[in-house]
Formats: sequence, C-alpha cells, structure tokens
Amino acid sequence: MAIPSSRPDDSISSENLRILIAAVPKAELHLHLEGSIAPTTAVRLAARHGVVITEEDVRERYAPGDFTKFLEGFKWVTSFLRTPADYALITERLADHLLAQNVVYAEVTLSIGVMLLRKQDALENFAAIRDAAAPYESRGLRMQWIFDAVRQFGVAAADEVVALAARCVRDNVVAFGIGGDELALPAKDFVGVYERAGAAGLGKLIHAGEIGNAASVREAVEILGVTRIGHGIAAMNDPSVMNFLTERGVTLELCPTSNIRTGALARQFGKPSARIEEHPLKMFFERGLQITLSTDDPAMFETTLLEEYAQAASKIGMSANSLLRVAEMGFQNAFATDEAKTAYVNSLRAIRAKFGFRVWE
Repeated sequence: MAIPSSRPDDSISSENLRILIAAVPKAELHLHLEGSIAPTTAVRLAARHGVVITEEDVRERYAPGDFTKFLEGFKWVTSFLRTPADYALITERLADHLLAQNVVYAEVTLSIGVMLLRKQDALENFAAIRDAAAPYESRGLRMQWIFDAVRQFGVAAADEVVALAARCVRDNVVAFGIGGDELALPAKDFVGVYERAGAAGLGKLIHAGEIGNAASVREAVEILGVTRIGHGIAAMNDPSVMNFLTERGVTLELCPTSNIRTGALARQFGKPSARIEEHPLKMFFERGLQITLSTDDPAMFETTLLEEYAQAASKIGMSANSLLRVAEMGFQNAFATDEAKTAYVNSLRAIRAKFGFRVWE
C-alpha cells in the first residue's frame, strides 16, 4: 500500500500511520524481560510453584500508581521466577510479542541483581534465556542482552553483576546497566563499577532522570561515562543539560507510557498527575537529541511498541517522518556492530520508500 507524501512532514491518517509503523522493521532498546510478564503468564508461573492467583490479581498489582507501587509490583511478579524454565517461558512469550510487531532487534534487560539477591544461579537462568531466544533469530528477531544491577542493593552487588556480564560478552551480553531506585545512592559511588564494565568491553547505561533531577542525568554521563540514559526526562527542566546531551551524543531511551503509569512525568512537573500529551519526546527530538522509543515494562504498563508510536503521533504530535527518524535512531544507537546497524537502517529505509516517504537525510 502506497501512502502519498510529497513533503517530509506530510500528515497521514492514524490508520495509515499504524500500517506504516507496523510495516517498518523496528528496534527496542529499553525493555525489561521481567516487565513483559502478561497476567496469563504470571498465573501460569505462580501455579508451577503452588501459588494460586488470578489474572485480576495481577492487573491489580500492575495498576497505575507511584514509582514505589511499581517497584512493589515488579518485586511481586518476579517472585514467581524461580527456575531456569520460568525464565525460558517468559523469553519465548516476549519473543513472540516482539515478532508480532515487526521488532527485528531488541536489547533486553535482565534483572541479574534480583536473581543474585534471591540466591539463584544467574548463569543457569541466562543459559535458559539464551537457548529460548535462539530459534527466533531464524525467524527474524535478533535479541541481545543487558545485565542490570539494582541501585539500592549497593556497590558490591553491582560489582557481582558486572563480573557475570564480563563472562558472558561472547554470549551477546552487550551492556551493563543499573536500575531500581535512582535516589538510593549517588552516581559517584558506582565509578569503579562502570570502569570495570568499560574495561570488559560492555556498553554503559543507567536509569537516571526518571524520578531524579536533571543534574543526575549530567552526572551519569560525566561521572560514569554512560552513553545511554534510561528515561532521562528530567533533562526537560534544564536547557543546559539538553544542550550537553546533544553535544555529547548521549541517547535518551524514552518510554512515555511508563512515565505516566509510574507517576514519573508528574513528578518532574511537580504536580499530582500528568498527561502523555505533556511528554517531552517531541521537544527532545526538535532540539536534536538522540532518542529512542520503548515500552520499558510492556505487560505491567499495558502497552506495546506499536502503541507507543501511535500515541507519539496522536497525542504528542510527532509527524510520520519524525517517527520514522526515531525508528532509525533505535538502530543507530544500539550496542550492535556498525555493519548490523547499517543493514537495519537500510532495510527500514527501503520499506519507507515503498510507502512514498522520502528518506531522512
């Protein structure tokens, strides 16, 4: 189906935009495996371990609230991940979910810090995850992995995660990150951790500026040397930080629905609630920042990547061509080889050309 477009920013109908976005290959870079557990899957996992819950119980835990409620819900649902087979199941479910949306490349964050806290064998879990994902590569989905530490668990725990990640670089572990409560400990405490991650050849990223302030985003780059920031929406409150990120070429992994559901965006505005229309995605794009669009915890936030793109158009005001450029940035800012990134972008551009959209230069 050709969608005529004579100018780079021609608008198209919402239906045709959905067709276009569904057709182009996409990357997802900010995606937590454990946050992809759908209610039906949670019920099945719990039953494996003799716990009876209903889908309604899961939806109640996933219901919108503040950031603390989100962390409690995450802690609860991950309590049903107890064996490598459990991790294999949710990996397969996530891979099916991504393929259905024409996601061809994903960097999936694994909560290794939580596995270690629960005295699980993280490497056995990872082997099961990797084996479950392997058959999907022949079906067009490349999955790579980010080992994630939990900020409030402290420096020693984060070092354990880095050590495991370093052992798995040959198994498509491409980066190390820290999530959790960004207000728990200052970035400077983790300097050595990130130095060791860099020495192991791992990409470096961190959750910052989600519920913290703009200064935390700058500190993450200056002190820890990260090249990607999970969320980073606090930068909207400080033009100097936005300029800094643009100059450094640091990527913000944006997850609009997540920021509404956890109350993070409202917190940045200093008010009880916020609307997705107020999200800084479009402002960041227009200021020239490197940005990507992701779901964060898609099952917990009842969203999909296709829905994130649709809302970016219908509610945030992004044009079709702008969203196609964001889709390109998803590949360009991945922890993948230059050859792979070029191939993905060329594939995306070939599809967009078939739809009558001029390639962004």
